[in-house]
Amino acid sequence: MIVSEKVRNLHPYVPGEQPKDRDYIKLNANENPYPPAENARKAVIEFIEKHPEKMGLYPDPDSCELNKEIASLLNKTGGVLCRAAVAPDGSVTPSERDRIPFEVTPDMIYSGNGSDEVLSFLFYAFFDSSRRFVMPQFTYSFYPVYAGFYNIPMELVPLKDDWSLDVPQMLAKAEKDGGGIIFANPNAPTGIGMSREEVRSMIKKAPSDSIFIVDEAYVDFGGESCIPLLAEFKNLVIVRTFSKSLCGAGMRLGYIVSSPELVATVLTVKNSVNHFPIDALAQVAGRASCQNPAYYCKCAAAVVQERDKFYEFLISKGFYCIKSQTNFLFAKKDGIPGSEIYKRIKEEGILIRHFNTPGIEDFVRITIGTPEQMALLKAAFEKCIC
Repeated sequence: MIVSEKVRNLHPYVPGEQPKDRDYIKLNANENPYPPAENARKAVIEFIEKHPEKMGLYPDPDSCELNKEIASLLNKTGGVLCRAAVAPDGSVTPSERDRIPFEVTPDMIYSGNGSDEVLSFLFYAFFDSSRRFVMPQFTYSFYPVYAGFYNIPMELVPLKDDWSLDVPQMLAKAEKDGGGIIFANPNAPTGIGMSREEVRSMIKKAPSDSIFIVDEAYVDFGGESCIPLLAEFKNLVIVRTFSKSLCGAGMRLGYIVSSPELVATVLTVKNSVNHFPIDALAQVAGRASCQNPAYYCKCAAAVVQERDKFYEFLISKGFYCIKSQTNFLFAKKDGIPGSEIYKRIKEEGILIRHFNTPGIEDFVRITIGTPEQMALLKAAFEKCIC
């Protein structure tokens, strides 16, 4: 057979449905409903108009200027956009809860072509067939895909009855197998986040010679960033993305924040696979986005406001809904399968996410949209479900 056994054993990631037959309202992929800031759009147009020759040249392979701007953004906001204060002049101040007690520097940043590529490099850099990793049973479903791709053994730990992480069991597995730990915080698809102090306590009890990866894709919508813990733990890597709170899923930008030593390790992997990972336009857009934190703070706060309103609506209609720190809600209603809720809402022209995964098949995951989109979704629920 031409195809290798490795490929035959792969189980690819299944993304949220991409509509082709009609113009649906898309609330199924945890995208941001708002466009990138105007200055980011203008920066891309200006780059194309004024420097067309650069479209034919390789971009900066290390994204140095982008890394500087990412570090600056984190220092200005504390790493949680929805709580940062925005002054009338557009300046931004982190809340005391989120203030980082040191300066994040560019050598602590590695940026890549979306957080999925960044995660791929992390899996290659820190795990192998003899260094398994531990993860929650329900979290970002790309982690097991990479485990299969790189032939890495993994341990899945069931969530507790309240859908939070079973930290003692995860630590016990990591201690037994000498492997690393990875999870999203806040977690997906549940929306539950651990506090920074809870994560700190967990890392202190985890094997110090193994990697500890915290995926903060959703932290800007109400979680607590673990960036301050980098001053204490040299085995900690934090993964972040432009796709959610920075309105940039189409730009494909993601990054890690970690010690310069671990960043250098990831750079070694990158330069052995794809030494020009981020294209010139994405670097321009990413830099400009980081220079306008006020806009994205307002967008994140708007999403949080709509999320909490829709949470109360679902609760009032008899749904079981988990209190979320993300840009989505995870909910179910007794007597109606998740697949049926998904189907009925789709018939109304709105896509939400349903998982066939045993254990969460009764739930739907609802990405938070604009006030107008959420009003239409509310009407659809009242018509078809409630």
